[in-house]
Amino acid sequence: MNFWEYIGNRYAQLLTDTYQHASAVFQCMVVATLIGVLIGVATYRSEWAGNLAITSTATVLTVPSLAMIGLLIPVTGLGVAPTVTALILYGLLPIVRNAIVGLRGVDPTLVDAAKGIGMSRLSRLLRVELPLAWPPILTGIRVSTQMLMGIAAIGAYSSGPGLGNEIFRGISSLGSANALNQVLAGTLGIVILALVFDAVYVLIGRLTISRGIRA
Repeated sequence: MNFWEYIGNRYAQLLTDTYQHASAVFQCMVVATLIGVLIGVATYRSEWAGNLAITSTATVLTVPSLAMIGLLIPVTGLGVAPTVTALILYGLLPIVRNAIVGLRGVDPTLVDAAKGIGMSRLSRLLRVELPLAWPPILTGIRVSTQMLMGIAAIGAYSSGPGLGNEIFRGISSLGSANALNQVLAGTLGIVILALVFDAVYVLIGRLTISRGIRA
């Protein structure tokens, strides 16, 4: 059976795995973005707090993804929980770092002007600082998403959802007729999903970032 025949025979299962993979990454990115931006907002004004936040989230990336999921299994059990927890933790660093850098990079004169017209600190944050810091934050989200696309495949180790199951089945049956087809199908599916997500982020950037800021 060649690769395209395999795709035709496994079409329904591959679609299900692709949907689960995309859904897991998307939902984890939403949570990681919310947490990461909140951490950035809470720490960007303080040099030591910002450095601590970046160092703490960077430390997570030093733990191999397979080891991370293995460590989480005794706590969360098998299935979706360890995969989701690991993805959220791994997705934090680029978002936290870019949120802090973006917020610190806002022109102080603009913040002072907003303060001069009577805007509260929360209003300045929501209406001036975060919009101006949005381009680097979006870049951090894009980087995190590309990372999580690959890391999510390791979730199959803990019976998690996604295209990693296809890859692991192929690896565990090396030498069989469809082993290579399984690994290739899972890998290509992840690559295609990563490209689709990145294209969506480019579109979001064009819709949400003014031409003046892009320039």
